[in-house]
Amino acid sequence: MSITQNKRARFDYFIEENFEAGLVLEGWEVKAIRAGRAQINEAYVILRNGAFWLLNAHISPLPSASTHITPDPVRTRKLLLGSDEIQRLIGKVEQKGFALVALDLHYKNGRIKLEVGLGKGKLKGDKRETEKKREWSREKQRLMKTASR
Repeated sequence: MSITQNKRARFDYFIEENFEAGLVLEGWEVKAIRAGRAQINEAYVILRNGAFWLLNAHISPLPSASTHITPDPVRTRKLLLGSDEIQRLIGKVEQKGFALVALDLHYKNGRIKLEVGLGKGKLKGDKRETEKKREWSREKQRLMKTASR
């Protein structure tokens, strides 16, 4: 079940591979995510000291759940991946043009997981081509709908 998605990521990047990672979260963050107060629109993943970290993911704190601490909504959160996945991703991220982008925050077996995509940035012409294909598919649907009436 999806909590929030980064729809802009598939427009800005060619997604080559998807990975599912766990997140190291604090208690107030879990409560806020379950209340639907998370955004990953501008989130991205970096490699630091042999571990992957999620940056710019915004989790708005609930006023009732975070009374005894001062929460930071955009703090850096560690991603939990297997060691073989980490080694494979390190090699691919260091290649020119590849980046790790947060795609989807979702539940799996009661736990909060993040789908991360290994993507290569699109150029302006590629984005235009994507938009043309999307518009053509909408137009096809309209034509099929009017033809069936």
